[in-house]
Amino acid sequence: MLPSLSIHLIAIGGTGMAPLACLLKEAGHRVIGSDGVLYPPMSTLLADAGIETLVGYEAGHLEPRPDLVVVGNAVPRDNPEARETERLGIERVSMPEALAHFFLEGRRPLVIAGTHGKTTTTSIAAWVYTECGADPGFLVGGVPLGLARSFHRGSGERFVVEGDEYNAAYFDRGPKFLHYRPHTLVLTSTEYDHADLYPDHETLLTAYRSVVEILPHDGLLIACGDDGEVRRIAAKAPCRVVFYGIDSSNDAHPEGAISTDAEGSRFTLVDSNGEEVQIRLRLSGEHNVANSLAIWCAARADGLAGEDVAAALARFQGVKRRTEVLGTAGGITVIDDFAHHPTAVEKTLEGLRARYEGRRLVAAFEPRSLSAARARFAADYRRALAVADVVYIAPVFHAARLAESERLNLEDLVADLAADGVPAVAAPSIAELLERANNEARSGDVFISMSSGSFEGLPHRYLERLEQG
Repeated sequence: MLPSLSIHLIAIGGTGMAPLACLLKEAGHRVIGSDGVLYPPMSTLLADAGIETLVGYEAGHLEPRPDLVVVGNAVPRDNPEARETERLGIERVSMPEALAHFFLEGRRPLVIAGTHGKTTTTSIAAWVYTECGADPGFLVGGVPLGLARSFHRGSGERFVVEGDEYNAAYFDRGPKFLHYRPHTLVLTSTEYDHADLYPDHETLLTAYRSVVEILPHDGLLIACGDDGEVRRIAAKAPCRVVFYGIDSSNDAHPEGAISTDAEGSRFTLVDSNGEEVQIRLRLSGEHNVANSLAIWCAARADGLAGEDVAAALARFQGVKRRTEVLGTAGGITVIDDFAHHPTAVEKTLEGLRARYEGRRLVAAFEPRSLSAARARFAADYRRALAVADVVYIAPVFHAARLAESERLNLEDLVADLAADGVPAVAAPSIAELLERANNEARSGDVFISMSSGSFEGLPHRYLERLEQG
């Protein structure tokens, strides 16, 4: 049993930091933290746990002196509390270091890594293992629907965690997932992302190779065989490999066609024992079929009964901001999604196209992250957004941080989409985007908001406008 400590978290409101703070509080530690002004769901999560959050960053927040400081990866070296931590010589760790030290030792970590689908796949794993009675520990960088919380200590041998490839902290530039020492690793994809951290695709692939190489000999790699680069990386695994995906060359794949309707997806798979199993999902899109296949492989490898896993998959409700249906008003369905990488945008739109066949698909997209705002992805965004019938594009969020030559040119993107027969608008502000979308709304539309940030509450505001008539 670890002694009770006084722990201060800098940037406590992060999607990984807030649930970590709650886990630490549950484990008996005295927890406090600081951040900017917080909003739901993280503000609610911390308040419900009885954790005090200080607004702003000040050296005085480290009084009285804590035993340990956990530093979020968004915290720069010159943060006043980071500087004071160093000046006082207080022990400090990154978020993944803290999670590994306090909650992963003695467990068998199931780590979900890859460019796409981490949050959804981690949520599916947490849900399935919980529903099947395995009582896993878990930490999800999102809000799974149906589970009481996005974190749980659990008493089972498994701890499920989202394995982020982003750096751990300013003093630890390596990827977070290396700290988790996975026993079982799910690798969903290896597309290029995080251009602000990885200068080219090869450096990102090196990070994925590094986490595969530390798998134990008795571990398991569950790899998406639809991705050729994933297969090449998997060849270096020191343990057993199981491939999953849509293509029939994978060990786990749909037998025959995937059926999609307004209720979700249905498909058949052949279990490792040779039996056919019918899988029903409330999610749409081949990417979500693949995500569920990954967790089917993990759960069956751990001995969970196939009928129980299938039943749990059928009850999984999804994740907030992952193709989340907010409501319908005036005959228009409003959906909120986190998609920001071109491939994620394309897969999300394709899934909605299949699920809402025959309805006009209206996409509102915000180039929010430093990667999403880069000119190098222009052709990919053109292809992805062309799946929609109408496109509204918000201003580049980090425009001031990118040189004009590096920045996505929205006017050119709009012109390219128009050339493809897709009406598109680059709005000068989110407020004007909302106004135009509202004025041009038609009954029967499916409106999808896509941003890796708050988007100034756009989808909720749009739904409110519709409800007001």
